[in-house]
Amino acid sequence: MKIWDLPTRLYHWLQAALFVGLAASGFNGKGPHIYLGLALFALLLWRIVWGVVGSDTSRFAQFISSPKTILRYLSGKGSNRHGHNPIGAWMVFAMIGTLTIQCLSGIIIAGLLDNLLGQILTDDLFDIMVTIHVIAARALVAFVVLHLLAIVIYKLRSKPLVWAMISGRKAMNSGDVQTNPDDVLHFASNTKAFIVLIAAVLVTMTIVVVSLF
Repeated sequence: MKIWDLPTRLYHWLQAALFVGLAASGFNGKGPHIYLGLALFALLLWRIVWGVVGSDTSRFAQFISSPKTILRYLSGKGSNRHGHNPIGAWMVFAMIGTLTIQCLSGIIIAGLLDNLLGQILTDDLFDIMVTIHVIAARALVAFVVLHLLAIVIYKLRSKPLVWAMISGRKAMNSGDVQTNPDDVLHFASNTKAFIVLIAAVLVTMTIVVVSLF
């Protein structure tokens, strides 16, 4: 059954690739770190907007869970549903939130907002942004480790998360939601996703252009 739309899958793998490049260039101080960061920022803008106007399984409002729901899921009493499980959903929020903070602090450190912030950007604020950037980088590494661990655990439980994010489809096992996904899930068009992506890229380019004047 179809679970993930193409834009969500593209975002996932592009984010993973950019994260590897950013981690490598950031921790050793070499490589196109700023350019990769700007690419990730545009990608994040795309995902955030897609989390509002995209397909059902991509919308934040569709998979946000309360602490009670998480506890029920951990105890095995929670009901199955399409898309992210309760823990995975909060991991998405944590990853996107931390990545956004990381990108914004990096943009400030790179001086791309100097013309907009003006006198607000003091030396003390700059030092705070550097600290935030370093802390967020280490937090993201921890998130990635947890994510990889979850992939292994679900693989051992015969739930291949990686293949689902490649194909967009999930094999139905006993205990899964036994409904026709076409009657339940709405998938937004790829054209809409492309328009949102172009808008995100234009916003990012605007920040770069403004920094030059």
